[in-house]
Amino acid sequence: MEYAVCLQSIVPVRAEASDRSEMVSQLLFGEWVEITDDLNGWLKIKIAYDGYAGWVNGKQITPIDNGSYDRLNNGGLYLVAEPIAILREPNGLKTLVVAGSSLPGMQNHRLTLAGKTFQFEGYAVKWKDHCSRSLITDFSMMYEGVPYMWGGRTPFGMDCSGFTQMVYRLSGIALPRDAWQQALQGQSRTFVSEAGPGDLAFFDDGEGRIIHTGIVLPQGKIIHASGSVRIDTLDHQGIFNHDTRTYSHTLRLVKCYLD
Repeated sequence: MEYAVCLQSIVPVRAEASDRSEMVSQLLFGEWVEITDDLNGWLKIKIAYDGYAGWVNGKQITPIDNGSYDRLNNGGLYLVAEPIAILREPNGLKTLVVAGSSLPGMQNHRLTLAGKTFQFEGYAVKWKDHCSRSLITDFSMMYEGVPYMWGGRTPFGMDCSGFTQMVYRLSGIALPRDAWQQALQGQSRTFVSEAGPGDLAFFDDGEGRIIHTGIVLPQGKIIHASGSVRIDTLDHQGIFNHDTRTYSHTLRLVKCYLD
């Protein structure tokens, strides 16, 4: 088996082995992957964090050996916890990294990946160090105003499930990549009135498929990625859009991921 790590700020993960194929997700700096196929320089990958699969240009990730992959899976991890931070190499070359990027094995703001050493300049949180409803809502507000982008997971653009996954990741809870997968986890709330801040609400289409998700806020509000990461009203019917004065999404269920 072959493995690799992402040493670029953001790498598109595509549905097929082509630059013309749709972007279904993104790799962020420091995320490591298993390589499962190779097609003319395009690599099919499985992301270690969430098991998500897709294709990346082989030039955009860096090979690592089995031992390094095992150490990444079993070692300590910090995450960039502000919209943009800096990693600086000894030669002065710097890499801009975004919120949610991985800093595996970092000690005293220094880390080494694939033989390269980096000095971290910014704010980071330790993965799974702690979690609370207030932490989830605070991180969700950090992304307010970010534009919607299909497949996006960054402050430069994100889709609805990319938004919820990254907020929960920063808060110490692992979620799958897509909304329908996230809806399979957690404990169901019987009524929307029972929802607490930080719970996830899910919405379906006319055929009953989960197509949207967002994070419950206090006082009957929800923050979600729809056009941009925005705050609207949530009730038993769904999301009431403040701009159009209409319901934009139909509520299917609410899930709790905290005790």
